[in-house]
Amino acid sequence: MPPTFDEGAHMDAFTAGILQRIEQTTADRDRARAAGDDFLAEIEQAELEDLHRLATEHGVHYGAVSNA
Repeated sequence: MPPTFDEGAHMDAFTAGILQRIEQTTADRDRARAAGDDFLAEIEQAELEDLHRLATEHGVHYGAVSNA
């Protein structure tokens, strides 16, 4: 018998993954800013905005994770 799909577990994994990506991208952006790499900081900021949009679309609250 195949395993059943557990939507709650799936969303927990999705939520954890998106929050981890937001945290990492925020750190990457901040490091780029500190290094004076404006181009990389802009790329990381754009990625962060995409992650925030994705999180919002899926009802993931990320305010405590990032200070975009």
